[in-house]
Amino acid sequence: MLNYLVISLGAALGGVFRYGLASFIQKRVESFFPYGTLVVNILGSFVLGFIMYYLDEKDFLSPQMRLFLTVGLCGGFTTFSTFSYETLNLIRNSQFLLATANVLGSVFLCLIAIYLAYIVSKAIG
Repeated sequence: MLNYLVISLGAALGGVFRYGLASFIQKRVESFFPYGTLVVNILGSFVLGFIMYYLDEKDFLSPQMRLFLTVGLCGGFTTFSTFSYETLNLIRNSQFLLATANVLGSVFLCLIAIYLAYIVSKAIG
C-alpha cells in the first residue's frame, strides 16, 4: 500500500511540473510546434536516465524513493521518459530490431490511436 501512495504523490507532482513547464515554454515561444511538450519529454528522459543510470546504480535510493522518482515523478512528468529508457536498454543489449520496432511502433501506433479517437469523438459528437 505504501508503494501506491509513494507513486501517487510522485505522479501528482510530475503532472503539475509537466503542466507548469510546458505552459511556461509554450507561452514564450509563439509557435504551433509543441516546444513545451518536446522540452518536457527531453528533460523527463534525461532525468529518468540520470536516476536509473547514476543514482540507482550507486545504491543511493531506497526502493520507495526509486518508485517515487521513476514511476511516480517521471511517469507523471512524461511517460516518454520510460519509453526512451526502455528503447535505450534494447539498444544497449544489441536488440536493434526491437528498438527500431519500439520507436516506430510507439510513434506511429500512438498517432493512429489518437487520430482514431479524434474520428470517434467527431462521430459521436
